[in-house]
Amino acid sequence: MKRRIVAELFFTKGSYKGIPAQYSVRIELMLDRFVVSKEAEDMNLPGYKFHKLKGVMKKEYAVSVTGQWRITFYF
Repeated sequence: MKRRIVAELFFTKGSYKGIPAQYSVRIELMLDRFVVSKEAEDMNLPGYKFHKLKGVMKKEYAVSVTGQWRITFYF
């Protein structure tokens, strides 16, 4: 849950607290792309590793920031 709060603060207030510095630019670019996306497939860019989630999160999608970090979202 803490990670979700960190992501929300980054997205809504631009707070970098809790975000590793080496990923902040990539995350910011991904979120900028998300804001202008009209459908989930708009996030399907090279290097993003866009995919639909399964199980209890089957209505959500994800893009990879790094091997350990993902941004999940739904439309």
